Amino acid sequence: MKPMAPYLAVLAADFYLLPLLIRGTGSAMLFLLAVMPLAAFAAAVHYGTRQGFRPWLSIAALALFLPTTLLYYNASAWVYGVFYALTVLAGTGLGRLFLGKR
Repeated sequence: MKPMAPYLAVLAADFYLLPLLIRGTGSAMLFLLAVMPLAAFAAAVHYGTRQGFRPWLSIAALALFLPTTLLYYNASAWVYGVFYALTVLAGTGLGRLFLGKR
């Protein structure tokens, strides 16, 4: 859990702080479909290059995002949590490819 802590902090900032910048529907779609997934993917790739492929970060991303559906969005936004979890899973998989190449 300790090696995952900085990446969890990045994901928490991604899911809990970035929505504070949303103003209107257009910016919400930009953040939900581009900015937040890109930040999660970048953190996951970096994690994968350091720790290899581990699905725990993806599960943690889902667990971190789900409370935000009620804080910032509505209950129908839970599907974004699955999208972010799969994005993080793909990022750790891609990062795993570069694990031994530093």
